[in-house]
Amino acid sequence: MATQDEERKASTASAPNYGLTSEDDAAVLAKLGYKQELRRNFTMIEVFGIAFSIMGLLPSIASTLSYSIPAGPVGMVWGWFLSSGFIFIVGLAMADLGSAMPTSGGLYWWTHFFSSAKTRNPLCFLVGYSNTLGLVGGLCSIDYAFALMFLSVIVVARDGNWTPSNGVIYATFLACVCCHGILASTMSRIMGKLQTVFVFANFILIFATIIALPIGARHNRNDGHYIFAQTENSTTWPTGWAFMLAWLSPIWTIGGFDSCVHMSEEAANATKAVPFGILMSIASCWFFGFIIVIVLAACINPDLSSVTGSKFGQPMAQIYFDAIGKHGTLGLMSLLFIVQFLMGLSILVAASRQAWAFSRDGALPFSRFFRPISQKFGYIPLRTIWGSVFLAAILGLLSLIAPAAAQALFSLAVAGNNLAWGIPIFARVVWGQKKFKPGPFYTGDRFSVPIAWVAITFLVFGTLLSMFPVEGPDPTPQNMNYTVVINSAVWFGALAYYYIDARKWFTGPKITIDTDDLTEAQQQAIAEDGLEIKGLDDAVHAKVSVDGSGSGSGSGSGSDVKAV
Repeated sequence: MATQDEERKASTASAPNYGLTSEDDAAVLAKLGYKQELRRNFTMIEVFGIAFSIMGLLPSIASTLSYSIPAGPVGMVWGWFLSSGFIFIVGLAMADLGSAMPTSGGLYWWTHFFSSAKTRNPLCFLVGYSNTLGLVGGLCSIDYAFALMFLSVIVVARDGNWTPSNGVIYATFLACVCCHGILASTMSRIMGKLQTVFVFANFILIFATIIALPIGARHNRNDGHYIFAQTENSTTWPTGWAFMLAWLSPIWTIGGFDSCVHMSEEAANATKAVPFGILMSIASCWFFGFIIVIVLAACINPDLSSVTGSKFGQPMAQIYFDAIGKHGTLGLMSLLFIVQFLMGLSILVAASRQAWAFSRDGALPFSRFFRPISQKFGYIPLRTIWGSVFLAAILGLLSLIAPAAAQALFSLAVAGNNLAWGIPIFARVVWGQKKFKPGPFYTGDRFSVPIAWVAITFLVFGTLLSMFPVEGPDPTPQNMNYTVVINSAVWFGALAYYYIDARKWFTGPKITIDTDDLTEAQQQAIAEDGLEIKGLDDAVHAKVSVDGSGSGSGSGSGSDVKAV
């Protein structure tokens, strides 16, 4: 005779999934109110792979050296180590939630489920927009950095006798974004397997760099005291604050781990794959990044101004050039921009899934247009892929204004995603702790809540940090940090949109299960998990209150969402 758990798994399977997924994964998703619409192509390792490839460890470090070099080797090395440790704590808090409730729109779904009755809709709306635009901002910053790296190779080849204009930089950026749109649209069936290839490409670049640089700079390497104890300050901030600003490099680099959440509905065994991907990607970047910055500090020219003011336009290109010469620089910088290109492809995939999930719940403008899944191209959200490409192209126009405006693309991703990560964690510990039912991964009753509070504190700090002018107080229009302007427009704009119009129709995540395809046993099982689905017989349906009380109040998979 089947056990109660076996019967429950079978009964909570949603409508026929046409080979898209296993019954277990479909059952978990059904408890969250959604039917399976995407094909689960991603294994546990491939979920890790998409997060790790988005982080693109060495290219990301190269892109953000301008944040860490002004604080000297101490800022580069110890800033990386300490900040990465706090980011891992954030990952632990998110892994708890991702294991319990794996869905593509996880961040705003969790916010709605855990928040109080008065705050759940506006906060859910805010998180959804902040996360969507934060991911698109990440795509912009990655592809903008690609453009700079690609063009720096041309500058090195011409011995520094050419400088690309802002128009050339934008044209390169735009070509990169469009290529990503084409590849994300046409390679969906092998996108999971490609993540493994991307991971190998990252490690090839990492090992090539940490081997070649020390050999090339063997006669000019810096000693241990310089690497681990030398402080510098080329800003007009106090030295201590210059050290804190160096944290922006790891904060931006290790910022793609929420992609594991957005791939939840395409991951096999999602309740384990999502937390594994989050924690392994962060831990890998923490460890290997620490080695990389030690090698860079050992091989960098002690005259740091010559590195930050390089005629090649990229500090990393100057570090390579000083250690291994022109030809070695051309080789490694070429590999660097290739890996950077792969990062952009991976984050476009994640951003399109978040945008699709948000349009599925009717929150994005033109949601009906973006909502359909393309079966022809492999059960992917084709329209949100190209919607993300279009939005990235518009945001990339900032690069035509000034370097400071373009730099805001980097911190747009930091501030936007930090808010989107922090609010659901905050909502859980403040309003919804009693409703939280752990998944297979759980940090435990003793540690889970303290970990969440440390994560919240760090995310607030990181958000504020991303808004400071890097060079010092009293900024000019040329070195102003425009993040505060851009993100305030996003956040206040989203809230204004909600209170002016969306509050009339936005009720949070929508149920997509077709009640006509549910058996009586399935209806009963879903009702027991707290889902309120209009159209189900009252005698079968166990209704829960908006505060989560009733038969489903103890389940982490319950929700007060309504049917479409």
